[in-house]
Amino acid sequence: METKPARVRILDAAHELMLTVGLARATTKEIARAAGCSEAALYKYFDTKEELFVRVLTERLPRLTSLLDSLAAGAGGGTLEDNLTLIARRAALFYEQSFPIAASLYAETQLKRRHDDALRSLGSGPHLPIQGVDAYLRAEQAAGRVRADADTYAAASLLLGACAQRAFAYDATETGERPPVDDFAARLARTLLGGISVAPEPGQM
Repeated sequence: METKPARVRILDAAHELMLTVGLARATTKEIARAAGCSEAALYKYFDTKEELFVRVLTERLPRLTSLLDSLAAGAGGGTLEDNLTLIARRAALFYEQSFPIAASLYAETQLKRRHDDALRSLGSGPHLPIQGVDAYLRAEQAAGRVRADADTYAAASLLLGACAQRAFAYDATETGERPPVDDFAARLARTLLGGISVAPEPGQM
């Protein structure tokens, strides 16, 4: 059986450890051991643990940024309802998978500050998806499919905020189960459309 490249093994190991023991306790030493390489080899591909964390988010979790860029570039294509449903579904899955990894950051102030600094230096951060949805909605606004007076930034914040909350808001319920992602995404998109779309009927969107 062909051995995976070292970079792939490191990302796989980091992803697994961040999910199982948390970001704070997933040391580069443990990640390197799980990947079957030395710490020195790990630093050949990633300058810091923070960079490794960002690469796990961007390469091992559902791709959100690339979807938003594609939709913004192709504004006017498809229906608004289908596009927003796709965004909501992808975002809900992204937050579902990233929340367990990132949650431990909030338990240690210094760790979170270090990661925030790293995200800024890498041009990344949790604000970017909001900006991406906002950019897509503004592109649809220019295409005449979103009302001219619609607050696209607020709409983006509402959409992604609901998707992020789904990741943790249901753990204490009787079943501990999240709403099914497909139904959740479709309902969210339809509700948002009621506030921003210029089209009175779904078939015209």
